[in-house]
Amino acid sequence: MRMTINIDGGSRGNPGPGAAAYVIKDSCGKILSQEGHFIAHCTNNQAEYTALRLALIKAAELGAKELDIISDSLLLVKQYLGEYKIKHPDLAARMSEIRSLAKPFKINIRHVLRHLNKEPDALANKAMDLKQSVGYNPIQNLRPFAAAEEKDNTVNGVPVEPVRREEKKPAAAAKKKQNSVQPSLFDGF
Repeated sequence: MRMTINIDGGSRGNPGPGAAAYVIKDSCGKILSQEGHFIAHCTNNQAEYTALRLALIKAAELGAKELDIISDSLLLVKQYLGEYKIKHPDLAARMSEIRSLAKPFKINIRHVLRHLNKEPDALANKAMDLKQSVGYNPIQNLRPFAAAEEKDNTVNGVPVEPVRREEKKPAAAAKKKQNSVQPSLFDGF
């Protein structure tokens, strides 16, 4: 199954509170999953990388085989493609995990201008405004970001916590799955 994924990440303060977001659609444009994941403290690049990581995990849950990934982060796209070096050890560790998660897929990744990537930007901003994760059909069992935990995880002398996931209650997840109508970007928030 082929899916289109728009990703975005941001940080207020850089580093500061941030969010990573993705919107996954099928070939007909139906939203399959969208999530803005709140991060208590990160840089904008860490948030962008986290968005790609989360999108790949969710795409695997959804059974995707081919992904068209769209990002407004030129740095992330060029580093993923190997056109730019990754100098920061934390980002190198994150990219290592991303490459591992990407192996099962055929991936087409491209950069677009910010105004062509509004949906994940809106989700990331919503998560930052609320200081909590928001979404439709979010990742159910997210494991910790192991690669970053094994390394010194400081940015500009400030410790940066790895992305953590709160446990979702099974009843709430089952209730969301019963809704067969495609949600608008912020239904239920």
